[in-house]
Amino acid sequence: MPTTQQTTHAAPVTDSTVGGKIRSAFAIGKVRWGMLALVFFATTLNYIDRAALGVLQPVLAKAMSWTAQDYANINFWFQVGYAIGFAAQGRYIDKVGVKRAFAIAVLLWSIAAASHGLAASAVGFMVCRFFLGLAEAANYPSCVKTARLWFPAGERAMATGIFNAGTNVGAMLTPLMLPFILTVWGWQAAFYTIGALGFVWLLFWMRNYYNPEEHPHVSQQERDYVQQGVEPAPVKVPYSRILKMRGTWAFALAFTVTAPVFWFYLYWLPPFLNQQYHLGISVTQMGLPLMVIYFMADVGSIGGGALSSLMIGRGMAPVKARLLSMLICAMCISFIVFAAGASSLWLAVAAISIAIGAHQAWTANIWSLVMDFSPKEVVSSVFGFGGMVGAVGGMFMTQLVGYVLTVTHNNYAVLFTMIPCTYFVALAWLYFMAPRQIEETH
Repeated sequence: MPTTQQTTHAAPVTDSTVGGKIRSAFAIGKVRWGMLALVFFATTLNYIDRAALGVLQPVLAKAMSWTAQDYANINFWFQVGYAIGFAAQGRYIDKVGVKRAFAIAVLLWSIAAASHGLAASAVGFMVCRFFLGLAEAANYPSCVKTARLWFPAGERAMATGIFNAGTNVGAMLTPLMLPFILTVWGWQAAFYTIGALGFVWLLFWMRNYYNPEEHPHVSQQERDYVQQGVEPAPVKVPYSRILKMRGTWAFALAFTVTAPVFWFYLYWLPPFLNQQYHLGISVTQMGLPLMVIYFMADVGSIGGGALSSLMIGRGMAPVKARLLSMLICAMCISFIVFAAGASSLWLAVAAISIAIGAHQAWTANIWSLVMDFSPKEVVSSVFGFGGMVGAVGGMFMTQLVGYVLTVTHNNYAVLFTMIPCTYFVALAWLYFMAPRQIEETH
């Protein structure tokens, strides 16, 4: 497939340590890090919105007499909306620009989140979750687009790891924040508060976000730094052309077999820990292990991005650096096989923490890979299509896990053995299919 010249590597620095690279990056300019902070907080809010239902589930199930199937259906409709939204939102972001598209999405998902407080039945929650998923699907395409616009290749994986760390920050904040609101004002107020936080973020976004060529306070030095490299001139690209791009399918299929693993962790880690170690639901028994696990996920998200950034800083081609980093991640994920037979809770937590941290590191690099070979005018569309396919995989992940646990009599060892295999399959696919240079769109 025709290609153009590869994106130029980040400017070399004399100090190749992480601290040295960070100091050098800030010396060039700080505006892009402010843009990154905006999408980091958006990702944190995004995950608070979606995690709130799980935290409040016991209260809501009792108040509305939900069955287990009702709760499963509510989650299913969120994922349906999420899958549809990924493709639609990614395309819309590329057409109208990230500032406008993301603002509309956060406005809509904040309204959808607050609307949960008005729902009085399982059907009402299904409707709210569908629209929440539809709007929240804009988050990651918008974040990826922002990182693609504001960061050169040598910093993209680190930037991606930082904004993706908001996922785990949201997972840790939700069980700490909601019980207080629930006790003082009730479950409806919890959803109203979450919706209100989105409006607060929206004010900061509209006031402070601009693209590099439009930002009133960015220096010419920093603008040149983030826009370095030779790319095809931006053109209007039909969706049919995007679906014919090699990179679209390289990302979509690799993401489809690995993204559902994080949904597995979200849905099934608490039941596994309860079954294996007879834990309660208190903060000290269940909450502390989960907080440790998600903290390590944050460490992996940022560290995995820093790893490939260091490789690029030392002269390695961006795509090669991502693939090598992902190989290291896949090897670390293999530690999950020790979790099922761990002799103690904290040995299991250690194995899971390494695996989930490596998963987040993998995610930072596969998203950066999309930025490396996708022209900036279609990066959200490529990411949105791949995210949609991955979300469809997530829709049916729960059914697969349920089937495996049923036929194996709740033997998690089978699932923990299957998980590492998915990453090596995805890595082999990426090695042969991922373009090494930016693809042409005409």
